[in-house]
Amino acid sequence: MKVGLIGTGYMGYPMAEKLLEAGYELVVYNRTSDKAVSLSDKGAVVCETFKEACSLSKIILLMLSDFNAIKSLMDQIDLRSLEGKQIVQMSTIAPDESINLFEQLRAYDVDYVEAPVLGSIPQIKEKSLIVLFGGSQQKLKRLNKIFKSFAKKIEHIGKVGDAAAMKLALNQLIVGLTTVFSMSLGYVRASGLEVEKFMDIVRGSSLNATTFDKKFNNYQNRKYDNPNFPLKHLLKDLNLILDAFGRKSINIETLTGIQKVLEQGVESGLGELDYSALYEIVHANTPVNNSPSTDKRISDKR
Repeated sequence: MKVGLIGTGYMGYPMAEKLLEAGYELVVYNRTSDKAVSLSDKGAVVCETFKEACSLSKIILLMLSDFNAIKSLMDQIDLRSLEGKQIVQMSTIAPDESINLFEQLRAYDVDYVEAPVLGSIPQIKEKSLIVLFGGSQQKLKRLNKIFKSFAKKIEHIGKVGDAAAMKLALNQLIVGLTTVFSMSLGYVRASGLEVEKFMDIVRGSSLNATTFDKKFNNYQNRKYDNPNFPLKHLLKDLNLILDAFGRKSINIETLTGIQKVLEQGVESGLGELDYSALYEIVHANTPVNNSPSTDKRISDKR
């Protein structure tokens, strides 16, 4: 089966590698061609246009940055050429955006489903992503083997739009947990308290979340290069969350404060760094009383 993968950026490239490892005939396209060309050495067919990639594929996976990027590509082709094909939208977009695509493509007899994923580059390499599926059980059964190339768990959420909504609910936890942990850690360090003692208490309590340790070295060393998920994308997701939550009458005042923090981070030139770089806005790099034995912070040399 020929599978098309559109978008070979942060997530798309390692997903392409896993699909090739699983033995799929893979067709790839990326708007910036140099991000895809090396996949030809691994067995993929690298296309020069989105139209060409679609023509060679029966199942087309979309791993693009946002809804506008998807629409931009769709506007480049005659949607009638997609008749009988299956489009699998795997990025984080709003529920209404996903439903919009579903309705637009359905008019041309194009099968559209959504499958946003929870996890990042390390989880792709470990084949441990969580796929959130929006569409019928029958359609999921057809795609299950493809998803298992890079995922350990595939959750059927419901109809199109439901998986997109679930993804926003989960991503809100990423935004919130990362920010509030940064605040507590920053306060501990600025107060000259022992960071390891703080972490030992957190780890041994009901307050702990594994994401705290996941990014802990980034905060300690103030190093955020080699991002698994950049800060600018977290801001993009938060903007989607604010709109979607607001539509459901969820109080978003806490999130609007975090939005300002992320905006300041992007404006400060941190957008391409790992999203944990928001710590630099929460706790600016100023002298503290911590001793080297308890806080081995490296001076920020950005």
